[in-house]
Amino acid sequence: MNPKRRQRLVLILSGVLLAGTAAAVILYANSQSISWYKHPSEIAAGDYLVDQKVRIGGLVKAGSFRQLDQDTLKTEFLVTDCMSDVKVSYNKILPDLFREGQSVVVEGKVIDGVVKASQVLAKHDEKYMPPEAKAALDAAQQGGATCDASYAEATQ
Repeated sequence: MNPKRRQRLVLILSGVLLAGTAAAVILYANSQSISWYKHPSEIAAGDYLVDQKVRIGGLVKAGSFRQLDQDTLKTEFLVTDCMSDVKVSYNKILPDLFREGQSVVVEGKVIDGVVKASQVLAKHDEKYMPPEAKAALDAAQQGGATCDASYAEATQ
């Protein structure tokens, strides 16, 4: 093989190898921060991976909020899509707009069917609901699930 061709081939193969390594490092780094959006029905059905970050959107079920200890911030509540409920455990300050019957997005990991939340996001006005959560609630209502008046009001 001609020395110039060999040098060119080595440069091209080195470039491809370097680009492949860079792409693999970037994909690995991003895989650690990706959180998959799931509906409460999917979590209740077991459609999640252990130690996988998930985002769950839905409504805080009326009457489900509990502060576990007066001396700590630890709270529990249920997030529902009107078909299934998922228990959420949170140990930080809740947003000011958080309340029962309102839509939320919870990010965290599912451990034994309970979401250990690292972040809770409340809707920012009366008319807003995350598009994914609204779609899940609409699908649940079309499927025959019924929500009480506060849920119907939150989805309008």
